[in-house]
Amino acid sequence: MPEPFKNLFNQHVINDMAEHFQRHSREFDKAGFVAAAIDQLETLELKARSQQITEVMSQYLPTDFEKAGQILLASLAPETDDSNSEASGSGISGWSIMPMGDYVGRHGLEHHDFSMVLLKAMTSRFTSEFSIRFFLLSAPEKTLAALNSWLLDDNKHVRRLISEGTRPRLPWAMQLPAFIKDPSPVIALLEKLKDDPEEYVRRSVANNLNDIAKDHPDLVADIAERWMKGADKNRTKLIRHACRTLLKQGNNKVLTTFGYGKPQLENNALTIHSEQVILNGNLEFTLEIESAGDHEQTLMIDYIIHHQKKNGTTSPKVFKWKKITLAAHNRLTMAKKHPFKIITTRVYYDGLHEVEISINGHSIAKKSFQLSGNPPLM
Repeated sequence: MPEPFKNLFNQHVINDMAEHFQRHSREFDKAGFVAAAIDQLETLELKARSQQITEVMSQYLPTDFEKAGQILLASLAPETDDSNSEASGSGISGWSIMPMGDYVGRHGLEHHDFSMVLLKAMTSRFTSEFSIRFFLLSAPEKTLAALNSWLLDDNKHVRRLISEGTRPRLPWAMQLPAFIKDPSPVIALLEKLKDDPEEYVRRSVANNLNDIAKDHPDLVADIAERWMKGADKNRTKLIRHACRTLLKQGNNKVLTTFGYGKPQLENNALTIHSEQVILNGNLEFTLEIESAGDHEQTLMIDYIIHHQKKNGTTSPKVFKWKKITLAAHNRLTMAKKHPFKIITTRVYYDGLHEVEISINGHSIAKKSFQLSGNPPLM
């Protein structure tokens, strides 16, 4: 059985951190630090363990932030390309950096320039994507200027911090309301990273754009169209990943950008094989389409289940089905079996549901069916 994720912070890791802090500060109380940091550790999950370590650092490091920061800086492992190793004899790296970055975020706001030095050094050994957000919230202009100065840094982890740290809706992290409202400062940075030589960085750029698309779909659709001009395979891959939510939603502009124009079809037929579906059973349906065009068409075929809600309205959920190339005047038949299994992330309600077929973002057919939790009486 794999080791629980929370055990990335354990007594061994905490003891190693304390040894490095003590090595660079004679006054540091290693025993007190370790005892406080491991107190009830087994009852805590990963983030709570990290937060507890940060709080204990606040108690045992010097109250003078500049002195405390110098201890942290000196305790770091030599910079390498592997940011996943943990605290070792050579210094601290990997997940152990997480509580250290939070310490900088909580105590270094009045020491902006030095904090940027610390976070840049820490991200080279793990990541500062969570910690940099304290500064983007408190001093956005100064922090954006620092990030802009790192755009050509030799270390890929530093360049990735620029895109990952500015994600408006980064999971596990504080949201950035100003960038949710106006992402233009972030986009200016992403423009300069879109052709980064490292896929590690480019994928972060894509994830940032996907975040932005949740609030500004038309803006990201425009960016995708512009970036696709003259795009090589790396940038094309980035844009496709950035637009994954918009593609799933059937955004017409994005679909057109990727060559999925309005479909030319005729004689379409959607057949539901049973209009009564039982919970834990399957909805089975068949789609028939025929090309009405004189040239082959690239088609992205999705289906949408309109689930019944408690209040009687329906809520759509898009499911990816198939990408095909349909030759001129050819006919295609496709069959699908969609399970209605009980899952923890959805509550099913008895009643009228619908299945809808969307091709290149355009609805071409819709049929109703009944869902019930019990088999019908014979």
